[in-house]
Amino acid sequence: MSGSQSRRQAINAVTGYQVPDKDFTEPLGELFGRNTFSPAVMKSRLPKSVYKSVMSTIDKGTPLDPTVADVVASAMKDWALENGASHYAHVFYPLTGLTAEKHDSFLSPEDSGASMAEFAGKTLIQGEPDASSFPNGGIRNTFEARGYTGWDVTSPAYILENPNGNTLCIPTVFISWTGEALDKKTPLLRSQQAMSKQAARVLTLFGHDDIDTVVSYAGAEQEYFLIDRHFYFSRPDLMSSGRTLFGAKPAKGQQFDDHYFGAIPERVLAFMIEVDRELFKQGILAKTRHNEVAPGQFEIAPLFEKANLAHDHQQLMMTTLQRVAQRYGMECLLHEKPFAGVNGSGKHVNFSIGNGNQGNLLNPGDTPHENVQFLVFCAAVIRGVHKYGGVLRAVVASARNDHRLGANEAPPAIISIFLGEQLADVFDQIAAGALTGSKPAGTLTLGVDTLPPFKADPGDRNRTSPFAFTGNRFEFRAPGSSQSISGPMVAINTILADSLDYIATELEALIEGGMEFDAAVQKVLKDIITEHGAVVFNGDGYADAWQVEAAERGLPNLKTTVDALPQFDRPEVKDLFEKYAVLSNRELHSRYEVYLEHYAMSVELEASETLEIAKTKILPAAIRYQGELAGAAMNLKAIGMSFDSPTLDAITASVGALTSGITGLETALGIHAGESSMEEAVYAMEKLIPAMAAVRAAADELEGLVADDTWPLPTYQEMLHIL
Repeated sequence: MSGSQSRRQAINAVTGYQVPDKDFTEPLGELFGRNTFSPAVMKSRLPKSVYKSVMSTIDKGTPLDPTVADVVASAMKDWALENGASHYAHVFYPLTGLTAEKHDSFLSPEDSGASMAEFAGKTLIQGEPDASSFPNGGIRNTFEARGYTGWDVTSPAYILENPNGNTLCIPTVFISWTGEALDKKTPLLRSQQAMSKQAARVLTLFGHDDIDTVVSYAGAEQEYFLIDRHFYFSRPDLMSSGRTLFGAKPAKGQQFDDHYFGAIPERVLAFMIEVDRELFKQGILAKTRHNEVAPGQFEIAPLFEKANLAHDHQQLMMTTLQRVAQRYGMECLLHEKPFAGVNGSGKHVNFSIGNGNQGNLLNPGDTPHENVQFLVFCAAVIRGVHKYGGVLRAVVASARNDHRLGANEAPPAIISIFLGEQLADVFDQIAAGALTGSKPAGTLTLGVDTLPPFKADPGDRNRTSPFAFTGNRFEFRAPGSSQSISGPMVAINTILADSLDYIATELEALIEGGMEFDAAVQKVLKDIITEHGAVVFNGDGYADAWQVEAAERGLPNLKTTVDALPQFDRPEVKDLFEKYAVLSNRELHSRYEVYLEHYAMSVELEASETLEIAKTKILPAAIRYQGELAGAAMNLKAIGMSFDSPTLDAITASVGALTSGITGLETALGIHAGESSMEEAVYAMEKLIPAMAAVRAAADELEGLVADDTWPLPTYQEMLHIL
């Protein structure tokens, strides 16, 4: 079957799709958390002393008592068997950024030849997958295979459903035989602990004697695209790399702004409803769903929860989106830029810090100038983002996210903070040495008697800022849609630990030197905003002038992954993560190597796929159509008629450009890039990406010239608008 025939069949299949009928009458209240080994389930199944011990670890961070493991394992096994599970799996999060799992059966043989279900405490606590087959950046050699998974009691076990049987999934950390982190979870837990310790020092200075464990909270907005699977399987580039390596801009993209918050298509809404229900079963409260800016793009956002749990739930959310989409004949695309020329997809990580006793420490209240405790924690964020902005850029760096950062739908690669008018004014007053008040909220009168007055916030929001204060939290908008939130949260927790450590140390010294507490706080706040206020920017992050101004302020503009990742190798960054026992120098360097290697491999994969599609699909289709036009010209000439075809001339020129581009890309792929990971990454950026762009430019030009019934690939117009 030719490519064009396959494309036609795909279009016909899509337009004839019917939404499946499903019974979703079960009340949501009975559904929520049904598949989780939640505190409520533990309370009903564990002895009181064991339950209290486990909950103390979960809520207060006390060390896990290993003597309770057998009791918990037995209760967990019984609960899982009652819920149809035949296997259990230690779920972990390697440096691929994806979720990994190894399934083992509960059944063990007996001497009689029968079998019985077993699950011991030692099996719950520790597992042993192969550590050499996951990215490790040199920590493990291929012949050194031993690695361990360890039960993370702070993240509840859950049931993964399948029509043919269920699995008990146990969230874990993943470490090497030498005890080094090989995953995304371990440094997240370490960073949380480091931040909590320093936050408690600051709260103690404010006179609190009932300080609970301070934790970071996260709520990550997830953007994604949906296309019909018939189109997906007709696009080898989407299947291999997650994005379209070819595609001419459609006549209708997002220029009318008519898709954003528009009516959700029936098929998509049916999918969203099932996604929500699947997430509810896992105790994930998906709060918001809507159309995003680009056609075919959508968003889901959960409520805030502890960052460790938010990370695990985010990973589960991504797999749930992809799994449920397939049930509705669609493919969920999580790539940061699956379609050129339209909105890319991010994962905006909203975060705050707090605890049960002191509440949200980033809540300014109605009069932030009087809320000194809030100002101290806000100043800690300002200092950390300014001092380690390069780290925040590095943790979101990838070949995929390079297509999005700095574009018109994403924040620029320059890391700055938006505070809003009210807070910016408060910190300006602090810098000037006279804090007298803060801008109050206003009221909007709409001129319609039947509408009540609207409360107006004291400042606007800024969608061009990569790090924006949004009322009682910050929103880190630079992470990409396919990325784990662990990297951003590890960075945020660690730089906060550093800033809170600095603040506590300064305050302790000033107070010991005889200064009153209030005066000491004012001095520390003034010093921070004076030294680090350059990172605060409330203007248009997309404006060309900001690039110039940011350089004058000394803010780095790390435009590509190759520019950003060396931040991990800076001495002060190594010292930061080493000091707070989040990542050793060896662990940090391993991540630097892993991410460089992944970047180079991703670009090389795309280059190879570009070459194959261009040679086997696009060039043959263009030559066939070129031949049809040339044949028509000769036939007309034979009967004495002239044939002047600008289209034939244009196709001939574009075929020549495509052929030249193919030759150039073949040559680039055939050259040895270098010995080091950095050399390979630089070569991919400087040679392979431009060579791919040349092939694509010629191919996209041909798409507008070759007859539609000859073109072999589903077009942007079809993929984005037919659902």
